[in-house]
This record gives sequence, C-alpha cells and structure tokens, in this order.
Amino acid sequence: MMSPHERRSTTVDDGSIGYRDAIEELDAILASIESTDVDIDELSAKVQRAQQLIELCANRIAKAQDEVAKVIDQLEEGDG
Repeated sequence: MMSPHERRSTTVDDGSIGYRDAIEELDAILASIESTDVDIDELSAKVQRAQQLIELCANRIAKAQDEVAKVIDQLEEGDG
C-alpha cells in the first residue's frame, strides 16, 4: 500500500491541470484568503489545495530542469 505522501503525489500531478492553471488557481486562493473572512473549514481546504498546487508546480519545474539538463548534455556530447 502507498503512503499518504505517495498517494497525494500521484493524484496531484496527474496531468489534468497545467502549470499556468495551477499558478492562477494559487493566486485565486491567496486573493480569497487575503480579501475575505474565511471560516476555518474553508480555510483548511484552501490551504490543503494550495499545498497540492505548490507540489504540482515544484514537480513540473523539476521535470523541466531535468529535461533541459538532458538537452544540454546531448548538445555537449555532440560538440566533443
């Protein structure tokens, strides 16, 4: 059985939401929290969703960095 962290990671970055959409949703969550009186249950849900979106964005950035590094490595191998 998967740990809760592993389970969250697979559901968070299932490809159904793009990086830009995740950032926009994070901005909306932040604006909502800053501009309104949010009850504690709603606040908790928003913070949990924000955590998922941050994790998704971090995973996407790491993947992009890996892909760029591979391309650079291939280019450097071609020069040698």
